[in-house]
Amino acid sequence: MTNTIRILLVGFMLWGTAWGQDATSDHAGSMDHAAIDHAPAYPLIVHNPYFSIWSFTDQLNASDTRHWTGREQPIYGVLEVDGKPYRFMGAGPSDDAAVQKSVEVKATQTVYRFTCGPVDLGVTFTSPLLISDLALLSRPVSYVSFAARSADGGQHVVNLSFEVSTNLAVNVNSQPVTAQQYSSGKLGLLKAGTVEQPVLGRKGDDVRIDWGYLYVAAPLEKGTEQKVVDMGGGVSGAAGVTGASSAMGADVSRLRTRMTLGKVGAEAVKKMVMIGYDEGDAIQYFHTNLKAWWALEPGMTMEKLLQQAFDEYPAVLQKCTAENDRIYTDAMKAGGERYAKLCVLAYRQCLAAHSLVKSPQGDILWLSKENFSNGSINTVDVTYPSAPLMLCYNPALVEGMLNGIFYYSESGKWPKPFAAHDLGTFPLANGQTYGEDMPVEECGNMVILTAAIVKAENSVDYARKHWSTLSTWAQYLAVNGFDPTNQLCTDDFAGHLARNANLSVKAIVAIGCYAHMAELMGLTDTAVKYRAMAVSMAARWPQMDDAGDHYALTFDNKDTWSQKYNLVWDKIMGLGLFAPEVYHKEIAYYLTKQQTFGLPLDSRKTYTKSDWILWTSALTDSRVDFDALVDPIYKYAMETPTRVPLSDWHETTDGKQRGFQARSVVGGYFIEVLKEKWAGSPVK
Repeated sequence: MTNTIRILLVGFMLWGTAWGQDATSDHAGSMDHAAIDHAPAYPLIVHNPYFSIWSFTDQLNASDTRHWTGREQPIYGVLEVDGKPYRFMGAGPSDDAAVQKSVEVKATQTVYRFTCGPVDLGVTFTSPLLISDLALLSRPVSYVSFAARSADGGQHVVNLSFEVSTNLAVNVNSQPVTAQQYSSGKLGLLKAGTVEQPVLGRKGDDVRIDWGYLYVAAPLEKGTEQKVVDMGGGVSGAAGVTGASSAMGADVSRLRTRMTLGKVGAEAVKKMVMIGYDEGDAIQYFHTNLKAWWALEPGMTMEKLLQQAFDEYPAVLQKCTAENDRIYTDAMKAGGERYAKLCVLAYRQCLAAHSLVKSPQGDILWLSKENFSNGSINTVDVTYPSAPLMLCYNPALVEGMLNGIFYYSESGKWPKPFAAHDLGTFPLANGQTYGEDMPVEECGNMVILTAAIVKAENSVDYARKHWSTLSTWAQYLAVNGFDPTNQLCTDDFAGHLARNANLSVKAIVAIGCYAHMAELMGLTDTAVKYRAMAVSMAARWPQMDDAGDHYALTFDNKDTWSQKYNLVWDKIMGLGLFAPEVYHKEIAYYLTKQQTFGLPLDSRKTYTKSDWILWTSALTDSRVDFDALVDPIYKYAMETPTRVPLSDWHETTDGKQRGFQARSVVGGYFIEVLKEKWAGSPVK
């Protein structure tokens, strides 16, 4: 056998294996155990805060797809069977709609199945956000896979049309766009972007990217044609015209890929396209423009990246299948089926709310955007609730969440003796833009998460690198943390509080974490001093906050209550600062305050934060109590009337969104997985 034939056969076998594992396979049966069949909104193509496309309806063809902000970014799909069109994706007349049979959301994939007359169609959206693989995590390319087979035993002539609106490359639809069709290597490419190209020229919350370029790629093969379509009547960039381009309004242009499937019988015929986005410059970091992580490889271009994604397609699908199983299995082991499904729902949303870059100093930067909160970049009290997912599977990403904040202080750019709130407004990380400091909150968060990195990595190196700064913050907490003055905490939407008991817990736990790190570093005097301080504070705290059958929201008002979710780090870090009675008393009281869709945040309002409820549930060692706290959040996720990417701030009485959506903080749902991994035993 010649080497050429051997290579071709191996390649064919790999592609066959990938297609067999793809959930669009004609052998796909009942719902995958690692999937859920309902979501408030369905992730389709999700990579970062700018490249993030969702379906806001249960039926993929009941509405146009949208950016996470809600702005329409339509993608259309039609399967033509024996000359009759069946629209499976995008809004349109009801009489041409395919019948959706099912939908499954997995950690890295969303899978649909349709009946198109006598033909069944499977459509899989794969965004390979593999948390342990930084190259794939940063690669802004999604696969859309199709599998069609006859459902009636006959053979049918089938064609597929897939159209991507150039709305994906604009902030508002009125911005003029240029588009072109050409080929590179094994791929046909469609490319579109704004004429203006205002690179990093727009910051804020409810905005979309209007620089860089959108790509649609398909294999160069017989029966596949691509062109740029002006929906106003003209057609430009017809298939086969290399470099053909046009300028048009973004609201009336589409990138069309048409694929001939031929005569389709009982054996599935399969096709795939890729959708990618090249930002060019992704982040501005203290006035230096940074490329995305994937673009750091010398000579790398988007064309080369798409070719690489195409060549690695079989291997990437295998990795995604393994990731789907790992995420579900770990969460199932830790907290049961409903908890596991919440983690599956949270996985892609958390990761896609970040951008991965490298600082000029050579440090990894994993920068969040405060989606529909205030648009801040690298907010410390967003990092804090998001971190458990990263701590479970790649603590280097938690370093990437803290590195910029450490640099801000250590460079002298942030001169205050406590940690900053943020690094700016996404995508400009040039310094804090939030109007008010949260000194105890952010110092506590930074110290606790550094200790968590030390535990996750089983190394004190990261703490040692930043010990001087950590010491400054620990000293600040020692003086100001136990009985905080009137200030904001992470729950700033609820307003200012003085003498905040839960914020006090954070300070105490952070001091305990600092002492623990000092001990690991051999700094015995410091360790003894701060350990004694934390133990003393933890002993005084229940006396200060005792309200009989529970602990109060503030030290000075015993007619209040609140979730003490910050206690979770005392428990899972094994610090042993607070007596078990504190946990037991609080959990017992919380169970008397439950509403239909969860436990309220505190006594002031009936709204809640679902991430904090999951942290509160991790305070218990009883499976019955754990389920009692988690199940209403599962009910919320399945039944909320607000159809947006999962909101972490909702009303417990009716399940409606109060604010926020598509935020990274749902990574905090993985706190029970982290607890199980570190303790080695699930809740019982």
